[in-house]
Amino acid sequence: MNYRQKIVLILAAALFAAVGCKSEYDVIFGSADIDVKYNGAFKFFNEKKYLKAATLFESLSVLTAGTERDDTVRFYWGLSNYRYKDYYTAETNFSNFLDSYPRSPFAEEARFLRLDCLYRATLRYELDQAPTRQAISAIMQYLAEYPGENPRKEACDKMLQNLNERLDRKAYENARLYYKMEDYKASRVAFKNILKDDAENVYREDILYYIAMSSFKYANLSVQSKQRDRYMTFIDDYLNFAGEYPESQYRREMNSLYRRAQRALGRNVAEDEDDNVKDKDFARERKKMLKEQKKKNETSE
Repeated sequence: MNYRQKIVLILAAALFAAVGCKSEYDVIFGSADIDVKYNGAFKFFNEKKYLKAATLFESLSVLTAGTERDDTVRFYWGLSNYRYKDYYTAETNFSNFLDSYPRSPFAEEARFLRLDCLYRATLRYELDQAPTRQAISAIMQYLAEYPGENPRKEACDKMLQNLNERLDRKAYENARLYYKMEDYKASRVAFKNILKDDAENVYREDILYYIAMSSFKYANLSVQSKQRDRYMTFIDDYLNFAGEYPESQYRREMNSLYRRAQRALGRNVAEDEDDNVKDKDFARERKKMLKEQKKKNETSE
């Protein structure tokens, strides 16, 4: 046996060994037999090997296109992605499936699972809330299409509650940034705009509290010639708050500020033992802010 023949035998043996070592998955994936690939895909799916199942269903979809098996293959392709927690791919596959087979026996479940994918793809309240609004819109549409005794309604309602609370939190925290920056005029406007857009915001009590706090601090830190009108604005905000939340945890603090505003307007009201201490705190705060504003003006000049 010459050298060339030895090389051929070695290569043949290596090829035979490679074929012999092929896994069950590799054999099924490489098969052009629809039945072999179909049964194999479901075998891996039932064994909870969802990534391999998804790959097989994807490969199989080319072979079953236009056949009676196509809707099953495409639905389980999306379901395999979903079970593997690849929600982005699953949502895309469920959407494509519904476009092609809106009347399939799998359609209702595919619609709900697509919603769940959209819900899971939403972001924390601090981040972009466009995915949250998309999910809310899709859930509302689903509930409109499947009214009445829908067994998935409770799950949808919980998703909607969570998503709407996330939007409420986003709006509330954005407005609170102005308050933290001590821009009390902008703070009051931002909080009032929240209630203008969404009167049922879950943070309504806190929002009314911050509206009143903003107007009081804005008045307290104003020049004397403008304080009267601004304290009157605070009193309106206080009455709105107190009328709606008479038992609020903030009521004691609000009552104290109300008395101080009344005294600033020259009206006689009973004093609270905490008022004098808080008056000193706000006086220091006002002095500090006016000093900082003066320094800023000098720098800008």
